[in-house]
Parts: sequence; C-alpha cells; structure tokens
Amino acid sequence: MRLGRAGSRRAAVELISSGRVRVNGRHYRKGEVIAPGDRVEVTPTPAHDALAPNPDFKIMILFEDAAVIVVDKPALTPCHPLRFDERDTVMNAIVAAYPETALAGDKPLEGGLIHRLDNGTSGALMIARTHEAFIAMREALRIARVTRHYRALVSGRFEGRMEIAAPIAHHPKNPRKMVVIDSVSKPIRSATVSSATRDCATDVPFALSGVRYRSNPRPAFTQVEALSYEDGFTVVQVTPRTGNRHQIRVHLSSVGFPIAGDELYGGPALAGLAPGRFWLHLRDLEFESPTGARVKVTAPLAPDLKDSVARL
Repeated sequence: MRLGRAGSRRAAVELISSGRVRVNGRHYRKGEVIAPGDRVEVTPTPAHDALAPNPDFKIMILFEDAAVIVVDKPALTPCHPLRFDERDTVMNAIVAAYPETALAGDKPLEGGLIHRLDNGTSGALMIARTHEAFIAMREALRIARVTRHYRALVSGRFEGRMEIAAPIAHHPKNPRKMVVIDSVSKPIRSATVSSATRDCATDVPFALSGVRYRSNPRPAFTQVEALSYEDGFTVVQVTPRTGNRHQIRVHLSSVGFPIAGDELYGGPALAGLAPGRFWLHLRDLEFESPTGARVKVTAPLAPDLKDSVARL
C-alpha cells in the first residue's frame, strides 16, 4: 500500500484474492504474515479487466425478471473466478447469457453476485442484472428481508427445533476456518439478541480469554428444524437469520451435529459425495424483487444428495 499499488485495505485484499500478489514466488492468502527480507511482487491490474464469458458452461435458470436472476448452482462449482483468466465458474456462465451482470456489482471479479455459496454447497443463487438491483438486494439481505431455507444432512439424531445464537470469528490459526466464540442453543420462541452481541461486528483483531482472533466476532443466528431421521443422520431445514462465512457449517458443528461430508468442521464421510462436497443445499428463496414482484424459488435437491441418502 505504501507503494501506491492499493489505495485501501479492501483494494489490497482484492489484489491478494485475485492472485496478483506473490511472496517469495508463491501466492499468499490474506492474513498470512510476511517477514523482513521477503520478496513481494505485485502484478499490475490489466487495463481491461472483465469477466470472461463461457458460453459452453450452462447453468440452470430458476427465475428471472428485469432486475434479478436466480440460478441453480452446481456443487463444486465456484460462484465467481479469483482471476480474470478463469472461465469455469457460475459468473462466467451467466455473463455469457446476460452480459449486463458483469457490471452490476462493486467488484469486477464478482459481477452482480448478490450472495455466495461455498464450493461444496449447491442450490439457489441470486445475481443482479443492474447496479440498482444489486444495491437493493444486498440491503434486503442485510436487514433479513430475504428468506433462505437450506436442507442439510447432519450426523446424529436431532429432534425438534432450536435456534443457535453464537458469534462467529475467523479461526486464530487456520485461515480456512471460522470458529464459534460462545455457542448458545435455545427454543426459537424465546430467542433474544443481546446488545453485547450486536456491538461486536467490527473488522479489527479481537482477543477473548487470551485468544487473539483474526477479526472481531460477528453476530450469527441460525434456526434448525428436524425433518427426518436416516440411519444415524438427520435431515434438517436450516434458516440463517444472518449471513456470515461458513455460518451454517460452523454453527451445526458447534452443537454436535456436523454436516455429512464437511470434513473441515468434523463431518463424517458419506458414500456418494465427491471430495469437497458436503450435504448442504439452498433449496428455497423468498424475496421481493426490485421490480416489486414477490418471488419464491425452489431449487430441486441435487442428484448426488438424493443418491447419498438412498445409500444409507
């Protein structure tokens, strides 16, 4: 940043995440520490950055109007590229059919992507067609005016309903993981949000009980309801009321019900799931489009998830 390569912390993070920063010849993730004497190389930003369209990669469209597209994201397919020469992501496919989505968002590599799903997750994904729609839908997500119902297969027998209310922070040592600070589960009807929890959402290092986290914990609330029991596993409906990185995965793991296939958070392997795939699917979306239409979209359960349950 002192050399003028990035004018802000956010710009520096984007340089790193787009693969344009190397330390001693290799790519570093954001947050990794460099030492005196390390050689840092920054590749200049190309003058004509644009999401590369990939017309050969087809994505199922679940809904579209003049403002928003909802697609069915396949498992193990990234939502967006990390470099401009990548072509096998959801956004590369969508830009080929809807070129306007490339300029709808705030980040060139993400286009109009309104929210993300982890690579190992499948299901409904929202993309804006205009910048105005992007701003409106991001705000709708922030104030919980978008309802998201996931299906998950968790290890163990879970019964009834609960809300998990526990702040989430980046793991102090593993940059791939998130961690729950203090797990609390309670009946949904008695759930409350404390002022202390609301006030902890700032992006600076945070120390609790002698542990220094990579960021302050952010409030996180997840509702869980049991649907069926399948030979050592429970199919649950999960409704997040906030949107944090890995929220559903780390919350379920924190109360003893890790998602099948999610090895990062202690989930057991499951026959029928490819490496990196876990049993999590965003099935239902409900929202009001910026066009004024009330929208309800259902993404059919992915075949590999059906097959893995059938094998049980």
